[in-house]
Amino acid sequence: MADYDYDLFTIGAGSGGVRASRVAAAHGAKVAVAEEYRVGGTCVIRGCVPKKMLVYGAHFAEDLEDAKHFGWDIPECRFDWIKLRDNVLGDVDRLNGLYTQTLENHGVEIIHERATITGPHEITLSSGEKKTARYILIATGARPHVPSCPGHELGITSNEAFHLDSIPKRILIAGAGYIANEFAGIFNEFGAKVTLINRSDQLLRGYDESLRDRLLQISITKGIDFRFNAEFRKIEKNADGSFAVHMTNHEPLEVDCLMFATGRVPNIDGLGLEDVGVETDHKGAIKVDEYSKTSVDHIYALGDVTDRVQLTPVAIREGQAFADTVFGDTPTTIDYSCIPSAVFSHPPIAGVGMTEAQARDRLGAIKVYTSDFRPMKNVVAHRNERALYKMVCEASTGRVVGIHMIGPDAPEIMQAAAVAVKAGLTKADFDATVAIHPTMAEELVLLK
Repeated sequence: MADYDYDLFTIGAGSGGVRASRVAAAHGAKVAVAEEYRVGGTCVIRGCVPKKMLVYGAHFAEDLEDAKHFGWDIPECRFDWIKLRDNVLGDVDRLNGLYTQTLENHGVEIIHERATITGPHEITLSSGEKKTARYILIATGARPHVPSCPGHELGITSNEAFHLDSIPKRILIAGAGYIANEFAGIFNEFGAKVTLINRSDQLLRGYDESLRDRLLQISITKGIDFRFNAEFRKIEKNADGSFAVHMTNHEPLEVDCLMFATGRVPNIDGLGLEDVGVETDHKGAIKVDEYSKTSVDHIYALGDVTDRVQLTPVAIREGQAFADTVFGDTPTTIDYSCIPSAVFSHPPIAGVGMTEAQARDRLGAIKVYTSDFRPMKNVVAHRNERALYKMVCEASTGRVVGIHMIGPDAPEIMQAAAVAVKAGLTKADFDATVAIHPTMAEELVLLK
C-alpha cells in the first residue's frame, strides 16, 4: 500500500467535516483538516447558531410589551444592538474554541490554510506545501448566492448581517426562503422598516401552503411589507449613503441596507475538482453515491457541497456515516425521508413529512386534521395572533404522514412529534394519548 501523509485529509471544518474527522480519528485514522476561516462552519460561525441568538433577542421586543398585560410595570426600554451583537459574536468565539478543542483532543491536525486538490491523493496548501492522503473528504459547504444585476456589490448577505454597526432604519431583504423570513422578523422586531421582495409570489417553497399563508398574514400585520413578482433591475447609491433599488413590476424603493437571501450555492470554486475528475451537477453540487463517494474512488464529499439536504444535522449524520463506512468497517447510509425542519420566523414554523399537497399527489385519499387557535399567552396579552397545527394522514390506514405547525415554540414541539411520524404512528395513536393541559402541544392529540 502506498505511503501517505494522512489516512484522511478533510477540506472544510464545518459541522459535517468536524464530525467525519473526529470519528475517523477515533477509529484510528491519522487525520488532518484544512480550514481557511474558522472551525465550526456556516452553522456555528455565521448561520443557525448566531441567528437563533438574534431571534431570542428579537422576541424580547414583544415579550416586554406583553408583560404589561401580565401585571408587570415595564419602564421605558432601550435596545442596544452593539451589546447583543458583541455578546453573540463572543459566544461564536467560544464555540469556535470548543470545536477546535474537540478536534485536537482526538488528535486531528488543524491546518489554517486554503487547500486545493492538485493530483491523485495530493493536496496543495495556499503556502505551497503539498500533502498526500489515502482518502480526501470535501466538506466545504455552501455560500450565499447573489443575483447578478448592476450594483449588486452594494448589498450584503447573511454573513455580514451579524457584523453590522447599527440596525438600518430601512432594509430590503431579497428572497423568500427561511433565511429571508427569519431576518425579516429579526430586523422588524429591532425597529427597522422591513421590505421583503421575491421574484415569485410564494414564501417558503416546500412548506405546507396553509402555514405559508398564515406567516404572510401575520408578518403583514406586524408591519413587514412584501413585493412579489419582483426582479432586480439595478441598485444605485445615493449621495446620503442610502440606496435606490429598481425592480420589475414595482416602483423604486429607497433603503439604507440591502440584504441578499436568495439561496446558497455549493462552495466548490478553486478546489481543483475538474483537474482530478470529480463530477458536479448543473448546480455545481458534487455528485456522490449513497456512501458519499464521488466519481473518484478515494474522494468523498458531504454536507451542503453535495446539495442533498442542506441542514446541519444532516451533514453531521453524513459525516458519521462516512467515517463509520470508510474507517469503521461498518457500511452506513442515511435515510433522507421524513426529516423535520423549522423556520425561526416570528412566529416560527416547523414541519415533518409530506405537506397536504404532496400527500394528495402521492397517496390520493388522505384525511387532514387541523387546530386553529389563539395561544393562551396571546389571549391575555391582547395579541390577535393565531397558531395553526395540521396533521396529514393516509385515509385507508390512518398513518400520520405529515405534521405542520406555526405558532410559539413550534420547533420545540415538533422534535418529539417527528419521532411519531418517523415511527409510522397513526391518528388513533395520537388520539389515545392523554393531553398535557394546559399547553399548546396538547392540540396534537386533540386534532379534529
